[in-house]
Amino acid sequence: MLNQAVLVGRIVYDPELRETDNGNKVANVTLAVPRSFKNSDGEYDTDFISCVLWKGVAENTVEYCKKGDLVGIKGRIQTRDVELEDDSHHKYVEVVAEKVTFLSSKPKEDE
Repeated sequence: MLNQAVLVGRIVYDPELRETDNGNKVANVTLAVPRSFKNSDGEYDTDFISCVLWKGVAENTVEYCKKGDLVGIKGRIQTRDVELEDDSHHKYVEVVAEKVTFLSSKPKEDE
């Protein structure tokens, strides 16, 4: 079996580092990835893909990347089933990053 994804796209929102209850660092990013073919209107559509970054990968990405930066992400696809307040379920599909490559970023300036 094989579960591997490779994405190259731009970060949609500034990544923010959080800490789980057990002390692990985590960040979520959404990548805008343009499709490689045109739609029926002759335009390129864009997919917005949710990615989860853990520990050192999360810390480095938050430190060096911001909205609009081009990154490459290598990881695996994961699904999560979340129970909502009304007892319904929602399935999330996301990429869990194993490696993030910074393709057009520089250190954030101090605020």
